[in-house]
Amino acid sequence: MFNEWLWLGFAFVNFTMILLIYKIFGKPGLFVWIGMSTVVANIQVLKTIELFGITATLGNIIYGTAFLATDILNEKYGKRDAKKAVWLGFYTLIAMTMMMQVALQFQPAESDTVHGALKTLFDLVPQVALGSLAAYIISQYFDVWIFSRLKNKFPDDKFLWLRNNGSTMISQLLDSLVFCSIAFFGMPWGVWAEIFISTYFIKFIVSFLDTPFFYIAKKIKPQ
Repeated sequence: MFNEWLWLGFAFVNFTMILLIYKIFGKPGLFVWIGMSTVVANIQVLKTIELFGITATLGNIIYGTAFLATDILNEKYGKRDAKKAVWLGFYTLIAMTMMMQVALQFQPAESDTVHGALKTLFDLVPQVALGSLAAYIISQYFDVWIFSRLKNKFPDDKFLWLRNNGSTMISQLLDSLVFCSIAFFGMPWGVWAEIFISTYFIKFIVSFLDTPFFYIAKKIKPQ
């Protein structure tokens, strides 16, 4: 149970940090967080762990915080700012991918000790990188759209949980479907289905756990 308890604690830290950056820096803090989280998530996702009896990737928590951040922006500042944040995250992810690919082309010095590790981390398979980029922009845009629809239909604050969970859980399902369809295209159906189900299961839990933090963010008045 060590991984499970550590994972839950890690989720608490991530969600607390997003509230903290919002409290201190306001809306710009959420923009920064989204850009940072897309980069970090695509590094952490390379590590697999055993969690709740299944093999899962590590980056699902911080990736989920990007959806929480766009929901906060959508709730408190409107759809336009939420969309702007989505494109910021997309640009950050593309920029990081391009810059690291160029960095890997430099010949390392004889004394270098980290080139191999960097190559392992950032020499991404194009199919996986394409899947990640496509899944991010499609699912995030869908999250913004469905959140706005739910907010128009259920504007009362007693439906905050519905706006948050409904938009994130559905968009995360779309995210998993797009990513797995592109990144693991050609894989045997049984293996593909197992990866898809386990990936969405973890994202579903993350979406559920962020609900109390969304309520807290609603009440925060940034400095």
